Amino acid sequence: MHAPRATSNPFVGLHHADTPLLLPNAWDHASALAMAGQGFRAIGTTSLAVAAAVGLPDGASATRDETLRLALLLGSQQFLLSVDAENGFSEDPDEVAEFARQLAAVGAVGINLEDGMGAVDRHAAKIAAVKSAVPGLFVNARTDTYWLGEHDETETLSRLDVYQQAGADGVFVPGLASAREIGALVARLDVPLNILYSPVGPAVPHLADLGVSRISFGSFLYRRSLGAALEAVVEIREGRRPGGRAPTYEDIQSLGADPARHD
Repeated sequence: MHAPRATSNPFVGLHHADTPLLLPNAWDHASALAMAGQGFRAIGTTSLAVAAAVGLPDGASATRDETLRLALLLGSQQFLLSVDAENGFSEDPDEVAEFARQLAAVGAVGINLEDGMGAVDRHAAKIAAVKSAVPGLFVNARTDTYWLGEHDETETLSRLDVYQQAGADGVFVPGLASAREIGALVARLDVPLNILYSPVGPAVPHLADLGVSRISFGSFLYRRSLGAALEAVVEIREGRRPGGRAPTYEDIQSLGADPARHD
């Protein structure tokens, strides 16, 4: 197991536990509190859902304000918050660092930064700038070599080496699903590895055995929720009773209440 870097951030310790950190990704206040209510100590955000909810494209640096607004809503809650910030919403490392400062100021303890297969040195500069500006913020450095690229193991490791050296606290390779490749990567890394959960990929116990430190749900829960809603409207339209479980009105209403009232 990788030794954690010295920090007062409790989020760091969750990456160095005996079992992987399962990080569900929320898209609004209600989804975050509902997931936290299931016992998850940390919650992430998902950029796709945040963008889709307001009619904007994902991965286009279009949702900076919406992302910060959601962090403001969630950063003071009783769970640890990590924010998906796409590429930092800028190619200027100083602007990315300023955004990271704003996230930390409202209570976020982690940030996810993706390279989008852009220049390695530019992404490394963003990571270094964030760590310089907010040393205690957990920087999860994502490479898209499997998400957008050619599944090149050599390039993946090369990029992650640079990101580690720039100060990344963890690294993320969405789309990587081969048990052999995951195990090989864990053995070569000096920081925790984050894998994106896939219903057709290795199950959580298998990922744990491979040494994965963090398993993110990404946009899966949002897409699953939307899928369930579509199934329900079709069933109702066809005169059938919709299946599945739906929270009550009171359940949802309680998610907007002051958390202190439920202590």
